[in-house]
Amino acid sequence: MADVRPFRAVRYARPGAELTAPPYDVIDAGAAEELRARDPHNVVHLTLEPDERRAGARYREWLEGGILVRDDEPAVWALEQEYVGPDGIERQRRGLVASLRVEPYATGTVLPHERTHAGPKASRLRLLESARAQLEPIFLLYDGSPMTPPRGEPELDVAGTRLWPVGDLDVASAFAGSQLLIADGHHRYETALEFAARDGADRMMVVLVSMSDPGLEIFATHRVFAGRDDIDLAGEPFPTVEDAFAALADESYARSAAVLVRPGSTRLVHGVPGELDVELVDRLGHDGISYTPDRVEAVRRVESGFADCALLLRPTRIEDIFAHARQGEVMPQKTTYFFPKLLSGLLFHPIDP
Repeated sequence: MADVRPFRAVRYARPGAELTAPPYDVIDAGAAEELRARDPHNVVHLTLEPDERRAGARYREWLEGGILVRDDEPAVWALEQEYVGPDGIERQRRGLVASLRVEPYATGTVLPHERTHAGPKASRLRLLESARAQLEPIFLLYDGSPMTPPRGEPELDVAGTRLWPVGDLDVASAFAGSQLLIADGHHRYETALEFAARDGADRMMVVLVSMSDPGLEIFATHRVFAGRDDIDLAGEPFPTVEDAFAALADESYARSAAVLVRPGSTRLVHGVPGELDVELVDRLGHDGISYTPDRVEAVRRVESGFADCALLLRPTRIEDIFAHARQGEVMPQKTTYFFPKLLSGLLFHPIDP
């Protein structure tokens, strides 16, 4: 049973785009420096501070100094993200920001779909212990009706993300029977589980989005291999990459398929029935692999000689992710590419009442 509740959020007293950032784990070194220079109170001064104890002290200093303020009343927050996807189409993704009681995966309430690594969890645990606040939400999916944002002006409207506090929504009842799938934030969820086991504080900030929300899209992440001239799968030849990719898009999801691009050769290759495209490619191993959501870039790397081949994939369907997760199956790395990422620096979730 999912335990979803409102919470008393902490937020910037004077919110602005200059204070926000993408999630910590997608920011490279150059972008981190640019964000730090953008504003002395940008959220990366908390989420990417190398010394987690210093980050926690800084969070408390900002609270005491009025940079951050805490809401008097608990609320859930209706969220709307306006974005243009990698396909050039404008969409609006809607959800709800709330507080979730974390539970071990064994209960079946929250389902993972990918493996995690120990390093990022250790860093996030130190930050959580120091700040005693969830500084970034995780992204969860549920099987139910999409959210409808309230009428009227949003309380927060920053960088394409709008938020409305909702004080009278009975989220406890609405989500009591829900099974939730982690779309993005596996490391942070498992960190919260470990923290709960140590400290007893077992709640975290989540964004809940319906799997049937019209603005929810999963985009493909293509595979590029360097130093792998052994990859030469049989398949149907095509004169151009675009012709092959159009044929791939028309293929049934009943079996796996991909477009193999090698120097001077483009083929549509097939796997076995019941297999996902990412599982077909995963059988090739991970030596020399890199990833990109841009199929033009993937092909460019092959044509320029930087890579031996590329495998272009279709997006993984959300119903397939749910089905695998419900069976307890962990999917290959980079199975999903949920775009856009949730913006950090809008709301924080204190651990203590």
